[in-house]
Amino acid sequence: MKRVLCLVSAALLSVPAFAADPLPALGADAAHISVSGLSSGAFMAVQYQVAYSASVIGAGIVAGGPYYCAAGQLANAALCMGQQAPAPDPAPMLAAARGFAAGRRIDALSNLVRQRVYVFSGTQDTVVRQKAVDATVAFYRLAGLPAANIAYVHTVPAGHAFITPAFGNACAANAAPYVSQCRVDGQGYDQAGALLQQIHGHLKPPAATLSGRIVAFDQRAFAAASSGMAAEGYLYVPAACRGGGCSIHVALHGCQQSAAKVGDDVYAHAGYNRWADSNAMLVLYPQVESSLLPFNPQGCWDWFAYTGPGYATRQAPQMKAIRAMVERLGQAR
Repeated sequence: MKRVLCLVSAALLSVPAFAADPLPALGADAAHISVSGLSSGAFMAVQYQVAYSASVIGAGIVAGGPYYCAAGQLANAALCMGQQAPAPDPAPMLAAARGFAAGRRIDALSNLVRQRVYVFSGTQDTVVRQKAVDATVAFYRLAGLPAANIAYVHTVPAGHAFITPAFGNACAANAAPYVSQCRVDGQGYDQAGALLQQIHGHLKPPAATLSGRIVAFDQRAFAAASSGMAAEGYLYVPAACRGGGCSIHVALHGCQQSAAKVGDDVYAHAGYNRWADSNAMLVLYPQVESSLLPFNPQGCWDWFAYTGPGYATRQAPQMKAIRAMVERLGQAR
């Protein structure tokens, strides 16, 4: 019996693992990127926006703190999440960014002035509290963004979540899958639409029926397992984008919110795809997974240096991976 079990085990181990397809080249516009995220994904969205500001047109920050808030120290995470006093001070964070820019480790900060940002903090969020998100808005103002370029939504009684008109938890929830439905002025709040329109300006109404499809793709072509990134990522491709010329939006999940944890609740139901479908926009959903090496048990994006001290610069493995994915989408078919 033991011999049979060994043979079966050997047979199972010999079955090849089938990787997802490569990320397709779709002739997209990789010079005008927008990015958004929740929680650790919001911290990462700020990092990507600042580090690659020459090619980013704007960002949507849902329950996230300012650039380089943790300064490479996990011990600073509670402060940056607003869990302890005092509130984060964005001045030294901007000074750090200026130093990185002077050393050409990130793009010139002058690029930020032309960008448009959407920032959201729910009044019932007990994970990343409002004073931390206030500091994000202060960071942008210190960086020179005009007041008209910043939309700060901070009166909705929402918990820690992406907000949709009609999918997910009750509005005030602070629980998995961290997608919740809220009503504002008697209507379901469409956060994906609000942030995309803040960044891109007036858009066509969201599609009632999706024309495209969600594809899984191989992330190992862009990031080793040691980066903390998962083996697969996801991409929404509207029918209109199969011929090239589409813009790209990068949507970043939060901690404990990868597809491995919550299935398709983010990449299929957070609301981005309906807006992308009617506005010729690809939506890229990179994925980070829980891991012990690197030590990232909650499956968070790196905003506190678990991949190394350069985590907030263009040299960081996760940052480089996302940029390489964007560049791949921009290549000719």
